[in-house]
Amino acid sequence: MNAQPISRELTAAVLQEDRARADFYALISRLFYAGPDAGLLAAIAGADEIAGEAEDVSLAQTWKTLISAAAAMDAEAAQEEYDRVFVGTGKAEITPYASHYLAESMKENVLVRLRAELAALGLERDQGAAEYEDHFSALCEVMRHLIFFASDVAVQKQKTFFMGYLVPSYARLCDAVTASPNTNFYKYVARFTRAFLDVESESFEIAQ
Repeated sequence: MNAQPISRELTAAVLQEDRARADFYALISRLFYAGPDAGLLAAIAGADEIAGEAEDVSLAQTWKTLISAAAAMDAEAAQEEYDRVFVGTGKAEITPYASHYLAESMKENVLVRLRAELAALGLERDQGAAEYEDHFSALCEVMRHLIFFASDVAVQKQKTFFMGYLVPSYARLCDAVTASPNTNFYKYVARFTRAFLDVESESFEIAQ
């Protein structure tokens, strides 16, 4: 007699977890697309902390420090930092494109393969967008999109996409941002991003 209520509770918990995952992907996507404005910094600063379990200590801690950094950060300075590091004049100091972090043998066909996979998912690049499909922001947005497919098949799609495009690139990108002498706020963004994606990677590795 108790099976149905327990099932509903578990379903609600899973839905809540997936919504939180999707929200984090959306936030990371936004932060790597452009510098944060005052409203976004205020939203991060006012967010709840993560009540992480033992395996999520790094995630909870990096989220807490990002909240603090957002509370102390000036929006204009954050946008200038983004432009200086990710846009630059001529060549950017740090590129947010995943193909940059792939082995040379993989770079040549990554966009062709990615475009084919996005087309199969019913997704395509906005014709007005200046960024290519392998922009880190775009990859995170695809993950946010995939999370909302409520089926076991969707989990496999998430895993395949994540392992194929984010795993080969996210650690090196985040490490480059953290090591840069020109980053301040974005060091906290990168540390949280890496901690979150590390948790995602571990979860997908054990997923059937």
